[in-house]
Amino acid sequence: MQQAVRDGAFPGGVALVGSRSGILARSAAGQLDAADPPVPDVNTLWDLASLTKVVGLTSGVLRLVQDGRLDLDAPVQRYLPTWTGPGKSVVTVRHLLTHSSGLPSWRPLYKEATTPAQARALVLATPLDTAPGVRMVYSDLGAILLGEIVTRVAGVPFNELVTRDVFAPLAMRETTWLPSPSKRARIAPTEVDPWRQRHLRGEVHDENAFALGGIAAHAGLFSSAADLSRLARMYLQYGQLDGARVLDSVTIARFTSRPDGSLSHRALGWEKPSGSNSAGHRMSAEAFGHTGFTGTSLWIDPAQDVFVMLLTNRVNPTRESRRIGQVRIAVADAVLGLLQGCAENAPILECPASRRYITK
Repeated sequence: MQQAVRDGAFPGGVALVGSRSGILARSAAGQLDAADPPVPDVNTLWDLASLTKVVGLTSGVLRLVQDGRLDLDAPVQRYLPTWTGPGKSVVTVRHLLTHSSGLPSWRPLYKEATTPAQARALVLATPLDTAPGVRMVYSDLGAILLGEIVTRVAGVPFNELVTRDVFAPLAMRETTWLPSPSKRARIAPTEVDPWRQRHLRGEVHDENAFALGGIAAHAGLFSSAADLSRLARMYLQYGQLDGARVLDSVTIARFTSRPDGSLSHRALGWEKPSGSNSAGHRMSAEAFGHTGFTGTSLWIDPAQDVFVMLLTNRVNPTRESRRIGQVRIAVADAVLGLLQGCAENAPILECPASRRYITK
């Protein structure tokens, strides 16, 4: 972590490692901002960016699926009948979760819309650019559409469902969209944004999430390492924590298993280790995780009873720094190597406990 700060990967960051029973280790480095000297800690609030897709959206979808209110293999049009256009009738909820719907990855809603309602309308009107199920294209638009489905099925805005049914039972009191201005001093600043012409602190970095009013399914959540550790421990305990049953273990397994076929290495919402992504080289095949553009990541490995979290503001002061990718891998490999009895920097095949964990 200290080396990453020296290398300019991020101004400040927190790494947290834990198991189903609690926190194993923590490390903080740097400071919140060049002009803000406090060192981050487990209560610092971070813009999670695309971790929102799994911490918020996927957890909400999982809850509806386990309750029998949402069918993964139902066409999207069952829930959003006005979502029409060439090829859209065969797109399913599963396609959206696996980023294989045929929707493009992105469009500049923030330049095209002047209200959140207009931005949502643009998402609904966006045509497919390829046939569903043919290829994986990581799509913010698909996640936003999935949020619309959750809202329609739940009968309340998707963020309210997730807060009520997932965050509240886990006592994740700091995890929210649109954090209160009273918490500003604990929020890690992100970019000096050329579009908004100000240094962002406490407002979502993602421009399209901002255009959607700050409450979006693809980005917009703020949280702390302390809060996210409770979510990770809940997943390691197969859906429960401190006596509260939040998610169903069978449905968790369904969402986090490696899919059949060679289309991609993505599970339902979650990403799986690929040997070249942020999971590093020592996670088991059971692991699942995700990253966020602002410099966040979370990997959970039930087979080894461990989660590895890295929260940073690598887009401060500019998004041009790309060093975070190697830092994520280095942190994950260091943690898993230690747990597996590896000597520092040893090749994976030389680690005595690692052979059974090599990702195929």
